[in-house]
Amino acid sequence: MELDIKIVELKSPEDSNLILGQGHFIKTVEDLYEAIINTVPQAEFGLAFAEASGDCMVRKAGNDEDLTNIAADEVLKLACGHCFLIYLKNAFPINLTQRINSVPEVVNLYCATANPVQVIIAETKQGRGILGVIDGSNPVKIENDDDVVWRKKFLRDIGYKL
Repeated sequence: MELDIKIVELKSPEDSNLILGQGHFIKTVEDLYEAIINTVPQAEFGLAFAEASGDCMVRKAGNDEDLTNIAADEVLKLACGHCFLIYLKNAFPINLTQRINSVPEVVNLYCATANPVQVIIAETKQGRGILGVIDGSNPVKIENDDDVVWRKKFLRDIGYKL
């Protein structure tokens, strides 16, 4: 049996975040759409889901045409069955990850980030699957007291702490 390992870089629109995961049924697209719109109504988003049987199509939905089309293009580039990709603007993944995890079709989340993402993919004769992700860059130091002050101020500036 032959196994190839590939790395696919995800293209992210400027000022967006992404959530990459795995689902398992054709209604994943509609249920993720409802989860996003019902949790963060002001979010602009596009999502895509790769079927792993039947027509093996990339299904897509969203309320932002550009984000929806980019999500569909990137999922087609990944070509991994049952993966889904969500691009967000005017919302952070932290607002959605618990809700998305509660969608019955969702099996796993690989990452939720604004960082550059490389997806590590295994390919066999049967198809392709996601092994994991590289999310951002390597850490270079341990925070000092000034860094702690900055982190706490940043969280308050963006409204996540009082």
